[in-house]
Amino acid sequence: MKDGIRAGGGSGRGRGINWEGEDGQVGVLIIGYLLLLLLVLAVVLAASAVYLGHSRLLSAADGAALAAADTFTIDSAAGAGPQPVLDPGTVRSTAEGYLQRTAAGQRFPSLAVDPATGTPDGRTAQVVLTAVVHPPLVTVLVPDGIPITATADARSELTR
Repeated sequence: MKDGIRAGGGSGRGRGINWEGEDGQVGVLIIGYLLLLLLVLAVVLAASAVYLGHSRLLSAADGAALAAADTFTIDSAAGAGPQPVLDPGTVRSTAEGYLQRTAAGQRFPSLAVDPATGTPDGRTAQVVLTAVVHPPLVTVLVPDGIPITATADARSELTR
């Protein structure tokens, strides 16, 4: 060593990197990033499962609402001409029958027709379905599943 300069070219103050005692630190960092990646993957899979479950439930509700909208009777006492009229009980029973015929209960083990199913204005068939989705990888965190609800409306119109 001549005039305080080491053979490595630096003066020893902050110029060189001392790697002594740093063995294994990169391994811990990689393990941390892998755990973070797995967590993000689990969240994305769970969100996708909930989205797809809601889409399927909405499709079933749409079909049930369309079937229920076809159960109208004609009210000829209306001032603007004959109008279709729906009965809330008929809408509900038709929606339940549609779901049984299409075996929707097999796709959704906890499928239920909500009490809000009926007709809000006497002309629109409104079907509200509830179910539970069990997303993969997070079943341990959410053992009862995630409840989802889908609402579909259908209206029959008379035209000439």
